[in-house]
Amino acid sequence: MKRRTFDRIVSMVGFGLSIFLFVAGALLNWGYTFADNAVTTQLSNQKIMFPAADSAGLMSLPDEDRAVIEKYAGQQLVTGKQAMAYADHYIGVHVKNIAGGKTYNEVSGEALAAQAAAAANPSDASLAAKAAALGNQRTTLFMGETLKGLLGNAYAFWQLGQIAMYSAYAAVFAGILMLILSILGFMHLRRTSEDATV
Repeated sequence: MKRRTFDRIVSMVGFGLSIFLFVAGALLNWGYTFADNAVTTQLSNQKIMFPAADSAGLMSLPDEDRAVIEKYAGQQLVTGKQAMAYADHYIGVHVKNIAGGKTYNEVSGEALAAQAAAAANPSDASLAAKAAALGNQRTTLFMGETLKGLLGNAYAFWQLGQIAMYSAYAAVFAGILMLILSILGFMHLRRTSEDATV
């Protein structure tokens, strides 16, 4: 094969690859922008505020959790990173304290059993009180775990956006590199003699 033909093929492939990488970078940037804007819009609409620096809610947290939440004290929750911090280190701590660390699923079964026992013995005030208390814990756990899960999903979607952003940077950088190499290949092609072979 003639060297000029080989150089032309390699340079054209490199040029095509650089175009592909630029398109991929643009699409990845679009994905990042979409994910970031969607998460920020959805979280902003919720109007969730981190507790103020001197609030009882913040001071009641264990030291490790308080250290995470204090970074955002008094701010509105608008990013995926904030959502994960709020879910794990604020809601998560409060949810654990509702029923001694039991989950909604565990308390739900107990609440249903207590309600059935109270219905079977309507004159027993202690059974009715236990059923009501477990019912309240069940409802609170459901709301807390649901909000925690939704914030976790917001974080996951935001994190995918962050991955897309860094991937866009890498694609554009690789596209520029391939474009430079392709241009160098075309320049080398012009200096290669017609008779050279590979």
